[in-house]
Amino acid sequence: MSGENCLQGLKILDFTQFEAGPSCTEALAWLGADVVKVENPGVGDPGRTTGRHRPEVDANYFLQYNAGKRSVAVNLKDPKGLDLVKRLIKTADVMIENFAPGAIERLGLGYDVAKEINPGIIFCQIKGFGKGTPHENGLAFDMIAQAAGGLMSLTGEEGGKPLKPGTTIGDTGTGMIMAISILGAYVRKLRTGQGERLEVAMQDAILHYIRNAFCFMERTDMRPAPRAGDKTVGGGWPPIGVYPTKGGGPNDYVYIFASPANPEHWNRLLKLMGRQDLVGDKRYDTPAARTEHREEVDTLVSSWTRTLDKHEAWRLVSGASVPAGAVLDTRELADDKRFVERGIRQTMRHPAGDYTMSGWPVRFGGATPDVRVAPRLGEHTEDVLGDWLKIDASGIADLKSGKVIGG
Repeated sequence: MSGENCLQGLKILDFTQFEAGPSCTEALAWLGADVVKVENPGVGDPGRTTGRHRPEVDANYFLQYNAGKRSVAVNLKDPKGLDLVKRLIKTADVMIENFAPGAIERLGLGYDVAKEINPGIIFCQIKGFGKGTPHENGLAFDMIAQAAGGLMSLTGEEGGKPLKPGTTIGDTGTGMIMAISILGAYVRKLRTGQGERLEVAMQDAILHYIRNAFCFMERTDMRPAPRAGDKTVGGGWPPIGVYPTKGGGPNDYVYIFASPANPEHWNRLLKLMGRQDLVGDKRYDTPAARTEHREEVDTLVSSWTRTLDKHEAWRLVSGASVPAGAVLDTRELADDKRFVERGIRQTMRHPAGDYTMSGWPVRFGGATPDVRVAPRLGEHTEDVLGDWLKIDASGIADLKSGKVIGG
């Protein structure tokens, strides 16, 4: 069975742009929802031009977050265009937007309007900051949410300045929280017909992802959780972190963690390193003792890992049943054909050129959902208006000639 038919019949009207919203709706498209992306004719989602390498093609950034959707190009400043969208809202199950605060209301498509048109609508909004906060009208991107949500305060070297994690947790992380919430609301809608208003702030979503840091704070007399570099919140118990390996490159490291919950991890690592003589040594025998002698432990482990390349170190440590992983960069991951063979990375067959991307990683019946092509601007305008609103060819022609729609 394929995951692509799980949400068959779910209609999503998607007004989102850039990443937080598009990552949410893309996840649902992978699972079979009919996601119709509403865009302005001639311009479209600003993500189409973000970092593009040729002016006549959509940016890979756009392709990455809009696979499997359909695009309609409608002029929302034209009363006829606005009416078209309202008719689409009437047939939709979900409407979602992540415009600047107040923008959807100024367009005349706010929650009150949508609910009056379709009482069963699941109306979803993603904003930077929550209502009732001093910055509720502030603009935000991923890095703003990471800063204001506490994540940057936890990221960076001990004693160093705050840093932004490489992952876009503020954007895609928020999108995933909204996607799960939509699924919950949709299950209830199928059962009762009830609609819902879903709102999530990117700042609030980050708080969800740093819950462990709050736990640390609460058990240390409410001191703010500090930055811990490559370690866990609070520093963890050594050995923990990245250890240098042969090669000397920027990512020639292996991450090793001997969990305090399993004393045998440390003993297995000692035996692997040929230091059986230290098994039971009081200086290192407990997590607390190793923490007291952290520098000695790190020197002991790194002197051994430097004799190996990171892949060999990973193989040996993991083979000894000690948690480990080489630090792999994006090129190494892209060049590893096993991700392609397993369907984790797939090639999108796009008219402007094939694009290999990371897809939905969950297997349904042994297979990951196929990556379907991202839409060109307005590519599906006629199809969607015919499917959802039953507008015939003559009606489409009139809308085109009046510049109400593009495509």
